Amino acid sequence: MTTPPATLRLENRHTGEVLELSRFWENGVECLRLVGSLPPGGEGPPLHIHYIEDEEGVVRSGLLSAVVDGVRIDARAGERVTLPRGLPHRWWNGGSELLVFDGSAKPLGDIDRYLQAAFEIANASPSNRPSLFYIAHLALRHRHNQTVLVMPGPVQAVLFRAAVAIGTLLGKYRGTDWPGCPARCAGTAPLSAGR
Repeated sequence: MTTPPATLRLENRHTGEVLELSRFWENGVECLRLVGSLPPGGEGPPLHIHYIEDEEGVVRSGLLSAVVDGVRIDARAGERVTLPRGLPHRWWNGGSELLVFDGSAKPLGDIDRYLQAAFEIANASPSNRPSLFYIAHLALRHRHNQTVLVMPGPVQAVLFRAAVAIGTLLGKYRGTDWPGCPARCAGTAPLSAGR
């Protein structure tokens, strides 16, 4: 297994999104700092739910547009955005300048490992259309903490399980060189307890 870095820098080669992740402690709870940017008109993640982490942050520049539980919000420089756990949400750059934000995910679940694998899978695809085999594997192994809402839950569960079964038969998950392999996607380095 790869030794995780203290700060993990992720970049999506298709969208230009950049994220820097690092852990910190707040009131005895381990959290994840997310500092990121997205070019004008850039799409962030698809509609999804976090079951453990609440995300919040401040827009440093640009316009962050989001849909949270069906309600659209727009936040400009200096404004705070909250994306609570359990609520479907997505966000994007709704403006004509670089979107820069500084935020956190609290408490830390597995979102750093999930994001690292998701970026790796996206970057391995030729057209920002990730391989179903690798996305399905990622979705199933993180299903208790994160869900992407790309199709109805029961359909997604059947399709993703079938894709992983077929991918296993085809040898897609052999070794550690496949996109999103958990042995390589260890997230950020753990901190000493309670610091």
